[in-house]
Amino acid sequence: MHTGKKVKVTFKPAPVDHGFVFKRIDVSDTALVRVDVDNVVDTSRGTTIGEKGVKVSTIEHTLAALIAMDIDNVLIELDAQELPILDGSAKLLVEALVEAGVQEQDAEKEYFKITENIYHIDPEHNVELIAVPSDEMQVTVMIDYKSPILGFQHATCNIATEFKDQFADARTFVFLHELDYLFEQNLIKGGDTDNALVVVDRVVDDGELNRLAKKFNKPKIEVLKEGILNNVELRYSNEPARHKLLDIVGDLALVGIPIKAKIIASRPGHTNNVLFAKKIKAHIKEQKSKNKNVPHYDPNKKPIFDINHIAKNLPHKYPFLLVDKIIELTENMVVGVKNVTYNEPFFQGHFPGNPVMPGVLQIEAMAQTGGILVLQTVTDPQNWDTFFLKIDNAKFKNKVVPGDTLVLKLELLSPIRRGICEMRGTAYVGDKITCEADLVAKIIRKTDANG
Repeated sequence: MHTGKKVKVTFKPAPVDHGFVFKRIDVSDTALVRVDVDNVVDTSRGTTIGEKGVKVSTIEHTLAALIAMDIDNVLIELDAQELPILDGSAKLLVEALVEAGVQEQDAEKEYFKITENIYHIDPEHNVELIAVPSDEMQVTVMIDYKSPILGFQHATCNIATEFKDQFADARTFVFLHELDYLFEQNLIKGGDTDNALVVVDRVVDDGELNRLAKKFNKPKIEVLKEGILNNVELRYSNEPARHKLLDIVGDLALVGIPIKAKIIASRPGHTNNVLFAKKIKAHIKEQKSKNKNVPHYDPNKKPIFDINHIAKNLPHKYPFLLVDKIIELTENMVVGVKNVTYNEPFFQGHFPGNPVMPGVLQIEAMAQTGGILVLQTVTDPQNWDTFFLKIDNAKFKNKVVPGDTLVLKLELLSPIRRGICEMRGTAYVGDKITCEADLVAKIIRKTDANG
């Protein structure tokens, strides 16, 4: 489209976990560019990625075709910088991939399911993109260029079931008033009325039509009816909105993992699509990091300490014994479990019509779990009591209700000295953090505590 150069593209099978990788065979046999949002170097009139000085441009339609075909791993060889525009959509790429066929690999497809809303807003250009939790990938696009020709348009697509057959063939478009600027910027050298819809948004005289014909190397260009240059028929009444949806699907492939979310986009473009993809990737990285730290609780596995052992060694008794079992214990870390039921005595007064476990009792449950850790440093734990010295950085993030299993993880922040224990506590229900705090406690022999 922009360089005007011919290019040959070859899609080659790749092993599991390879992902999408471009190879510039015109540069060298090792000129690889990974499809990653962190490798984006330009979004001015398409999406361009680069690594070590090697670039691949106008990648969005190719990536959209791969998503349409549900392909995960492929090496894409090309002998020029820019991928072909073909007919201005992903249709011909999809057809070539269908003809070649795909091979199922011996690995489970990995998805990331968005669990909270992710926003990207560009107030200067009136752009908004939102990712909302969903069990499937769905995209809704709304565009409004204040054009009497296009007007307000929207399109909605279920990517798994509709994208390949109903959206991959939507062609790119440009407004007539943009053409002179693009020509001046030495772009659209491969542009043609056969590979882009040119929206005629103003009156055009014969002199301008003749000038455009020369630039497009056409003997003649006409506007036979208002709207589209050269009387090109739209494939859909909302083809521009569908193409913007296609671009989003291609640009979001830069995240690096298929996502399950409902995407709602208002006036999207490559620059904001990429910024949005970066936010999604950062969110995924943060969530995976958190999930690595979430203790695994297997109720079928025998606990290290059951309630009988805990009740014998901790000084707390009903109704203030708030840890039921210890499932993991090392020199520096302990994990306990508290099963929360409607029969908890504190629910009689703490929102009985809408029971929620008090945050201070979650902290107390953490401290008792940590007490098990520090009491392992003495030979007679039943003769010691534990006391708070300090609570810092306490944060409450999600509520705990009857039926929840509260998993309590305590990690030492420094070695235990003279019975003083400094810990970082995190409480989970499933993979969600309910609260976290830094705790300092001290164990004191019961005879000392009594004076």
